[in-house]
Amino acid sequence: MDKLTFIVLFIISLLLAPIESLDRDFPDGLDFLAEHVDLDVQDHLWDDDFESEPLDYSSYVGKILVNVDSFGAVGDGLTDDTQAFVNAWGVACSASNSVLLVPENRIYLVSAIRFKGPCAGKLTIQIDGKIVAPDDPKAWDPKNPRTWLGFYNLSKASFEGLGVIDGSGSKWWANSCKRNKSNALTIESSSAVKVKGLTIQNGQQMNFIISKSDSVRVSDVLVSAPGDSPNTDGIHISASTNVILRNCKIGTGDDCVSIVSGSSGIKMKNIYCGPGHGISIGSLGKDNSTGIVENVVLETAFIQNATNGLRIKTWQGGNGHVTNVKYQNVVMEEVSNPIIIDQFYCDSPKSCKNQTSALEISNIVYRDITGTSTTKRAITFSCSDTVPCTGILLKDIDLQGTNGSVETYCHSVYGYERGLVQPSADCLLPPNGKDTVSLQRDEANDGGDEGSHIIHTEL
Repeated sequence: MDKLTFIVLFIISLLLAPIESLDRDFPDGLDFLAEHVDLDVQDHLWDDDFESEPLDYSSYVGKILVNVDSFGAVGDGLTDDTQAFVNAWGVACSASNSVLLVPENRIYLVSAIRFKGPCAGKLTIQIDGKIVAPDDPKAWDPKNPRTWLGFYNLSKASFEGLGVIDGSGSKWWANSCKRNKSNALTIESSSAVKVKGLTIQNGQQMNFIISKSDSVRVSDVLVSAPGDSPNTDGIHISASTNVILRNCKIGTGDDCVSIVSGSSGIKMKNIYCGPGHGISIGSLGKDNSTGIVENVVLETAFIQNATNGLRIKTWQGGNGHVTNVKYQNVVMEEVSNPIIIDQFYCDSPKSCKNQTSALEISNIVYRDITGTSTTKRAITFSCSDTVPCTGILLKDIDLQGTNGSVETYCHSVYGYERGLVQPSADCLLPPNGKDTVSLQRDEANDGGDEGSHIIHTEL
């Protein structure tokens, strides 16, 4: 299938494909997804519709306009405008209904700032210009190395405009991979927050983090970093609930979207991903920690030139669970691992110790997934021997190889295939009425060398 065909199919899917219920003949273990496929992401905190138009200047009537230029910002890309932003924030946050304006056609050089709430009332951060970080890591405050633009304890705040947030990350990427790197934009401990229309690019490490927050809506956002930039996750969701990502285009050097522990009620629709490491849940369970992710839906995505497509990754030795996840209507082009569950994830220079405890992965649905794989194993389920994956459903899958035939790899996974599934997933173990965890433990005690074929990924 050529590139033009993929693009046409993707556009048609955007226009025509509804979010529909799963068939009612699925096994009992998938009843939750059959009945709650759209996930009840809470909307009660929102006064206006998600599809409302971006704020324009005519809507400033009745609001307090706080322009960073009025506080001494120069906007020439050379002068340090940090203090002007700090002072403007203090005024905007203390007002009951205000707009913090970053004007267009200007470039503002800003060092690390922690914008702290709570604020007095509704607040709009209107970014029409470009905000850039210092490009020299030596200019960074050693007391605050992990955050560039951080927003905390906000409620009913909107980030809008067609401006750019640029982390100037190139010199950071050349340094140590993960030590003391800043993240470009962080929204933390906040609720009822909208982010719409912005471009976030060249993060020093992660580009956009949503952490410890509830009811966050992100739409029409572009996230960009070079494909070889290390650890530049596009949108990273941590310990957050009721998050919507819609109409977002993401291309980075790491996960386009990463969802980690404590997150639930995550909905993604109309997502373009590539280059990057795909749309990932995890990693979870590192250093024997607890990881929990549940109730995640991806509806309509196009993933291109990525090392992974739809990935769940957990470390050995952790505990917790990943459950009730649905991927539907996804087109992939030249993806190395289109569908992968890896419970032996090991992002370490040393070999990871084999451990028996593991997160439980259950009730995962893949439906209407098409595209091409650059590797022979288009589908990989590499699950724990002692805590197998259960309730895995593949329905209407068509993955072809770019260089020959493809296959499905299964290790310790129970599930079903329905409709056309290419490559065949007949290696899935069917539940037989016995508790699947106990059954797999019994089988593991029988020995055998199947464990030598377990797939480990580090990307």
